[in-house]
Amino acid sequence: MGKSSRVKNRTSAAASVPAGEGAVNPRQPCPCGSGKRYKACHGAAGGASAVFNARPFEGLAGECDLIALRELVPAATAPLQVVGAGDRIVKLCTLLPMAAPAMSRESGEVWLGLQVQHNYGDPSRDLAAALQLALDSEPDLIGLPSAPGEGPRLQDLVTNTSLDVTVHEGFEFWTSDLAATDGLEDALAQANEAASPTARLSSVEAAYWTNVGPKEHLRWVMPEPEGELLDALARLHVDGADVIVPDARLVGMFRAHGLLVPVWDLPVGTGAEVLEDPAAAFKTALDQALADTSDLTTEQRSARSGLANRQVTIR
Repeated sequence: MGKSSRVKNRTSAAASVPAGEGAVNPRQPCPCGSGKRYKACHGAAGGASAVFNARPFEGLAGECDLIALRELVPAATAPLQVVGAGDRIVKLCTLLPMAAPAMSRESGEVWLGLQVQHNYGDPSRDLAAALQLALDSEPDLIGLPSAPGEGPRLQDLVTNTSLDVTVHEGFEFWTSDLAATDGLEDALAQANEAASPTARLSSVEAAYWTNVGPKEHLRWVMPEPEGELLDALARLHVDGADVIVPDARLVGMFRAHGLLVPVWDLPVGTGAEVLEDPAAAFKTALDQALADTSDLTTEQRSARSGLANRQVTIR
C-alpha cells in the first residue's frame, strides 16, 4: 500500500475530538508529528500548543489531488493562482531539490514543495508561510525554520477553481528552466531512482495507478465522509462490485488529511490505461451506493467492519 518508511501509524483527531470513529488512540503517535504518544502530547492536559488540523486542505480546489500529491505521488506539478503574486508563475510541486519547502527561481518562478513535514500542526498554514517567504526572497532555496504562528493558510492565498495536475516520470522538471545543472545531477539521479512509475487516471478525480515493482496499485483519494463511504464500499463489496478489473482486490485504505484513500492491488501488467473505463463505471456504482440510505444487512455490516479494520492513517 505504500513505502513503509512513509506510513506512520497516526490518527486524524485532535485533543478536542471525542472518542468514536476516527478518534485517536492515546497510545498511538500524536498526529501532529512530534514523535510522542498522543496521551503525552496533544492528548494531555495542557499538552502541545500547536493546533492540529485533521483536514488541513478542506475548501481548496482539488483537495483530493492535493492530498495524493503530498502523500502518494512521487513527481508531479500543478500551477497555482496566488494572491499577491502578480504575473509571477507559482508552481506546486510534490518534492523540490534538497527537500526544500519552497524555491525562488532565477526565472522568477516560485515553487512550493508539498512533501515537506514541518510538524507545526497545520500543513496548510506551513505551506502558506513557505510560499510567502519565497515570493519575498531573492532566488534561493527557502526554509521554514520556525512555526508560522497565526499567519494565512493556503485557503487564504490560493484562488484556483481547479487543480491541473501533471504527473512526471521523474524529476527532470527541476532543471527544465536552467542553463546549467551543476550540483544537481546526483540529487536528480537519486530522486529518479526512488520514484515509482505513476499515472493519474483521466476518467475520474484523484485516482492514481502506480507500479511499485512486485505489485501494481490503484490508490484513489475520495472526498466523501468516512462513515458514508465505508457504508457504500461495504454494499459494493457484498455485491462483488468493488473489483475494478478482473483479479483486482480492494485490500484496504489509508486515512490521509481527513479523507479516505481506498487501495486496490492489481494484477501485474495491468497498467493505467485499462483502468479508465472500469474506474468510471465503479464511480457510477459508488454514487448509487452512496445514495442508498437503507440499513446495512448483517453481511454488509461485517464487510464494513473488515474494511474499517484495514485502515492505516498516514497523516
